[in-house]
Amino acid sequence: FSFLMTEALLIFSPETSLLRSFSRKVKVRVHWALQLLALLCALLGLGIITYNKHLSGKAHFVTWHGLTGLLTVLYAGGQCGGGVLLLYPKLIKNWTLAKLKLYHATSGLVGYLLGCASLMLGMCSLWFTTSVTSISWYLAMLCPVLTSLVIMNQVSNAYLYRKRSQH
Repeated sequence: FSFLMTEALLIFSPETSLLRSFSRKVKVRVHWALQLLALLCALLGLGIITYNKHLSGKAHFVTWHGLTGLLTVLYAGGQCGGGVLLLYPKLIKNWTLAKLKLYHATSGLVGYLLGCASLMLGMCSLWFTTSVTSISWYLAMLCPVLTSLVIMNQVSNAYLYRKRSQH
């Protein structure tokens, strides 16, 4: 989920995208496909975890990781719905395409950060901290922190670039 979401967002980066020479239309389609795959992975993971907890008689969604994970999956589903509106902007009247793009990018950043928070909370779980120790734990924790900073920088740069080009 995290890898696919990160790659889907980096597609629009002029510095890091493997598709920087492709048209915007191709980038949007690849972004859409990767985000849909990320959502499907999240739903599959949620289903497997829920089923496993049911089999072992454990409570569902009682940890911060479980709650933020559930919220992240629901949010990602809503964000995908918002992406569909960008593909078909005529479905929403009284909204400009620019405004829809801005809200989609901003709420996408919130969803991405929510996903990173869920991942980091999972890394604080008893199972993870006993399985991954010492420097490995810190390196694992550093991954979502660094990718969050890269994604936040990309979104803010895109916003500032759009603002400058409008003047």
